[in-house]
Amino acid sequence: MPTVLAPAKLTVSLRMTGLRDDGYHLIDAEMVSLDLHDTLEIEDGGSGVEIVGPAGSEHLGADDDNLVTRALALCDRRAHVRLHKAIPAGAGLGGGSSDAAAVLRWAGFDDEVAAATIGADVAFCLRGGRARVRGIGEIVEPLPFVARTYTLLTPPIMCSTPAVYAAWDQLGGPEGDHGNDLEPAALAVAPDLVRWRDELAESSGERPRLAGSGSTWFVEGAFPGDGRVVAETVPAE
Repeated sequence: MPTVLAPAKLTVSLRMTGLRDDGYHLIDAEMVSLDLHDTLEIEDGGSGVEIVGPAGSEHLGADDDNLVTRALALCDRRAHVRLHKAIPAGAGLGGGSSDAAAVLRWAGFDDEVAAATIGADVAFCLRGGRARVRGIGEIVEPLPFVARTYTLLTPPIMCSTPAVYAAWDQLGGPEGDHGNDLEPAALAVAPDLVRWRDELAESSGERPRLAGSGSTWFVEGAFPGDGRVVAETVPAE
């Protein structure tokens, strides 16, 4: 049974650049792949998605319309997928998008624009490595790989991406002062994030940045400790 890895995605920087007529937000971001990953065992011709692993209990929608089933539909394949979850859900690390991209890679599907139609981050996750990502996520421009180490701290808080984007609109489209324009909106949606940000700042001596719409905070460098994950960037496959 083929095994495919689904690396976590870290949004190193995120600027909001506009709004499309259909309501989708336009971004200009730098994204990288990490060695933190989910693992998918894919049985061709089967059916259903089975979710296990340390982050499996946090993942919803195994039997419903999720990104894995959407990816199978997009590439017109049938398969049983056993998904070992290590990337926490609702953390801003693109776990679901990367799972979908892993299915597309398994199927030999490489259309990034089409991939973005099932989830904005799926296009980057399909390519992986390091890239500048624009549009709603469908414009992926590869950047030279740079080996970096990041320390991640994911609070037990699930941030709703739609809620954070809606809050950003309601706040008048603020610019984040530390490289992520969604950070003020995420803090408005989930004020408890501040406590976790300050914990990582105190232990690392660095100012943390929010990953995407949250809830993960990260700093560059290795600062191992309780509840933290030290991850390395990985190049595109």
